[in-house]
Amino acid sequence: MAGKVFLVGAGPGDARLITVKGWESIGKADAVVYDRLASPRLLKLMKPGAVKIYVGKRPDRHTMKQEEINQLLVDLALGGKVVVRLKGGDPTIFGRVGEEAELLHKNGIPFEIVPGVTAAISVPAYAGIPVTHRDYASSISIITGHESPDKLDRSIQWDKVTNATGTLVFMMGVAKIGYISEQLIRHGRPASTPVALVRWGTRAEQDTITGTLEDIEAKVIAANFQPPAVIVVGDVVNQREQLKWAEVLPLFGKRILVTRARSQASELVNRIEELGGEPYEFPVIETVMPSSESSKQSVKDALHALNTFDWVFFTSVNGVEFFFRHLENEGKDIRSLHQARIAAVGPSTAEALRKHGIAPEVVKGPFQAEGMLEAFESELKAGQTVLIPHGDLARSWLPEQLSARGLHVTEAIIYDTILAGEDDDELLKLLEEGGIHAVTFTSSSTVKNFMKMLKRMGVEDPLPLLKGVEVACIGPVTAKTAEAVGLEVTLMAKEATMTSLIDVLCEWKRAGSVGIVNN
Repeated sequence: MAGKVFLVGAGPGDARLITVKGWESIGKADAVVYDRLASPRLLKLMKPGAVKIYVGKRPDRHTMKQEEINQLLVDLALGGKVVVRLKGGDPTIFGRVGEEAELLHKNGIPFEIVPGVTAAISVPAYAGIPVTHRDYASSISIITGHESPDKLDRSIQWDKVTNATGTLVFMMGVAKIGYISEQLIRHGRPASTPVALVRWGTRAEQDTITGTLEDIEAKVIAANFQPPAVIVVGDVVNQREQLKWAEVLPLFGKRILVTRARSQASELVNRIEELGGEPYEFPVIETVMPSSESSKQSVKDALHALNTFDWVFFTSVNGVEFFFRHLENEGKDIRSLHQARIAAVGPSTAEALRKHGIAPEVVKGPFQAEGMLEAFESELKAGQTVLIPHGDLARSWLPEQLSARGLHVTEAIIYDTILAGEDDDELLKLLEEGGIHAVTFTSSSTVKNFMKMLKRMGVEDPLPLLKGVEVACIGPVTAKTAEAVGLEVTLMAKEATMTSLIDVLCEWKRAGSVGIVNN
């Protein structure tokens, strides 16, 4: 039985600009056939076991001819697969979707066209250029510029197109900008008409160059301005100086690698996006319930003795979440903690406890184990009992310090930290091309596992690959681990919080992207 093909517009580059239907289609697909204008982040929506096939085109090289792509979609669908053909922008605007859909129809394969946000409108918008404006342009033409001059002359009636609408948008065509400008001037557009070229719009590489029909070719050559880019011709270009909004955001132009576990990465990812940066998620750790029988038994023993503890110290959000998961599994609730003083390292851990109905005592000093001891040293007495729920990779420093002071410490390993599962060829390409500007580490395990993942993907020595990438750590313990594996830590949060980590990234950008260390 034949499958089905979704011909999906991925939007202009920013992964968030895909439609909800397009997003859902990727998640259902058995195979995704994509080109280079689709955001790599969208591929992370694929379900486990789904196949991704790259068929991207460049001006000088085609990975696969269009006829072969058409047939590939047919073959995959005839094999019973649900297929997504993921295309940059909108598939119906110079996306050759008609040819793909026509062959699917001839072979009796069901398909859907899922429109996308076209680069013709969105890319100029991200550069502060509205393609229409009440005072300057009430109409727009979208024209292909991705052809040789003789083909352009056959497909474009210059005498009609030149003055048909207020704004002209040429898709691609950077290499033909001189010829396009010449034809527009020859057919009646003033040589002083404003022009803008927006390269890789909505992505971290977004770059804009402006001029007039008369001088834009010289500016493009002087700047070595390369495709892909959208060309905008018309008075609306003059709105850019007033309306450019993306470029003034604190992290504009920076692609930041987030190595945190996917279940915990949302806060950091959302903040990077809000501030104009482009997060690239590459979770290198995953937290799971403990696997060893000894750990499982120690957790059970601790939970059945909760009413005997004087103190319970939570040192991470993971510690909180897994503690309550175990509590539920054992059929217990927070009433068992009625006599214990409950303390949390840092505001995030404290907030996680509040969500479970507990108002903890919060460490206001260093947000790590050292801060816990510093905050409560005067109140810790020999003979008191302490429970520390933590992961399998937690440092032994705090239990040792408490034991040395005569307290009876029970450690419960309530979760394991394991190496995350998926390799990422797109990430390797970005690192090789200098497309990752900073990498964030939020724990020692993210550092160690990141290096392991790179080696697992075939990188014998990851250090040269990371040369030029800013290394941002959440605190001194994580920074020490990074330095121990040979990384140069250039950015360090003043406090061990996501907010502080974001702050130091913004300081780095303001300082001109020169590495700075905050102690």
